[in-house]
Amino acid sequence: MSGTTTEHGADGSRTAGAGKTDEINTVDETDVTDVADVAIGRGRSDRVTSLARAVTEVFQPRNLLLVGMVGIGLAAAGDWTGLPWGLLAALCAGIVPASYIEWERKRGTWGDRHVVDRTKRAPIFFVILGSTGAGSAVMVLGGAPTGILVTMLSLWGMTIGLLSVNTVWKISVDAAVASAVVAQLAVVHSPWWLIAYALTVAVCWSRVALRYHTAGQTIAGAALGAATTAAFLFV
Repeated sequence: MSGTTTEHGADGSRTAGAGKTDEINTVDETDVTDVADVAIGRGRSDRVTSLARAVTEVFQPRNLLLVGMVGIGLAAAGDWTGLPWGLLAALCAGIVPASYIEWERKRGTWGDRHVVDRTKRAPIFFVILGSTGAGSAVMVLGGAPTGILVTMLSLWGMTIGLLSVNTVWKISVDAAVASAVVAQLAVVHSPWWLIAYALTVAVCWSRVALRYHTAGQTIAGAALGAATTAAFLFV
């Protein structure tokens, strides 16, 4: 006679296959747990991406330069007369380049303001060089405060550095600008502005989190931005 796996309960009923049913239930519970874990992980990833995107958009170069250049202009002059010079600097260093990027985006030259393809970035740097150079010339002719003029010239020099490095490596422009604005404010206005480097760190994190840059590319950009303050050694 062949063996059997059928068991009888206390009431005499047959319980064959009970172990198999328990096994199926266990497998189903495990699958549900795995799916839940994946969903939770995806949700966390989406939240991180959303936060990183918000940080990188709010603290993009155009916005930081608009606020930072106005602040530097006021600090350099010591009164409200520095406001027009700060606005001129913001126009030349931030608004004009951002407008050019947006114009090219609408033409289909690139997908968004981030211009992830390194080989397409050169025209942007040339626009920045022309714009900041023109702004610097106006400042010289108009007798702008030294602090805002030196800042403009240092941004021009930083752009040369970004353009040079970009020919072989996609250095982060967002990190460079975030660092330069904070460093310049610290020199022209108050060292307390160095606390705002937390903002620079946040920008660097957002660029890496969104996979626009590596950590090394953001660190290099931030270092180049901080180096712009060396221009004040010649004043």
